[in-house]
Amino acid sequence: MTNSPDRPSPMAPGTVAQAGPLLDSLERMLKDEYSVVRLPDDVESLDPAEAAKVRAVVTSGRVGVPSALMAALPNLEIVTNFGVGYDTTDVAQAVARGIRVTNTPDVLTDCVADTALALMLDVFRRFGASERFLRDGEWESRGFPLTRRFSGSTVGVLGLGRIGQAIARRAAAFDATILYTTRRPVEGVAWEHVASAVDLARRSDVLVVAVPGGAATENLVDAEVIRALGPDGYLVNIARGSVVDEDALVAALESGEIAGAGLDVFAHEPHVPERLIRDDVTLLPHVGSGTHETRNDMRDLTLANLRAHLAGDPLPTPVPEMAAV
Repeated sequence: MTNSPDRPSPMAPGTVAQAGPLLDSLERMLKDEYSVVRLPDDVESLDPAEAAKVRAVVTSGRVGVPSALMAALPNLEIVTNFGVGYDTTDVAQAVARGIRVTNTPDVLTDCVADTALALMLDVFRRFGASERFLRDGEWESRGFPLTRRFSGSTVGVLGLGRIGQAIARRAAAFDATILYTTRRPVEGVAWEHVASAVDLARRSDVLVVAVPGGAATENLVDAEVIRALGPDGYLVNIARGSVVDEDALVAALESGEIAGAGLDVFAHEPHVPERLIRDDVTLLPHVGSGTHETRNDMRDLTLANLRAHLAGDPLPTPVPEMAAV
């Protein structure tokens, strides 16, 4: 079945489905406007008759609409994703079937960039560790060890999209030298483009990962890139856990090949490998966009995309791959 992305047919009641948990206020607003059905976690238990009624799915970047679920929804027209990342949704199948996919870019850029800056400051200055030092009463007997100055450092940004540029601007305010790596140089920026991730890591005091997730970037930051940071270099990841080879990162930390890491994302969330829970690693439970303001903006944009589809209007934020539909 191929749906028209420009002139969607009117939606019948009871055809909006939810896949996975969503923000409480988003769930309430969906139920206020539509007759919402909750899709089961196990696609095998999905009733084919009920599946045939589903024409819109609202989901999150953590859950998405993977291949098997999408294939089980023969009349699906749109996937509206609460979040900027959508690598958990089978976009290739969506394009082939004419299914629209949307996400929520821009509205979370500032909060995610703020988180990256906080992680950079923490891995250099170890503020979290020094607070634990004080709370544990250690200051009564000795001073906290000296740390590294962040101001004036060299920050390598892997991926210079909206979030990457926002990170670079924040770091530049600390008189950092900004380098970046993308497939091709970004027009309109003054920062130096570096040809490869390995070269970027080699020249940086801290490498900040800011590329999308998905098959194209899986383990992009591999053992070679991590080793290139050297024993004084740090890795910060606010993108997707899949972008970093987690085993290689653990090995580099344990051997002292790099100085430390700041991580907001992990390969198998919410599981965090025990070997990553170390004094030289700052760990956050994927809170990059976790503010009331940003989550409400994401909710409103998710609903705006769904409403636009139902009304036959242009989508506010289709994902880039939709240009092929």
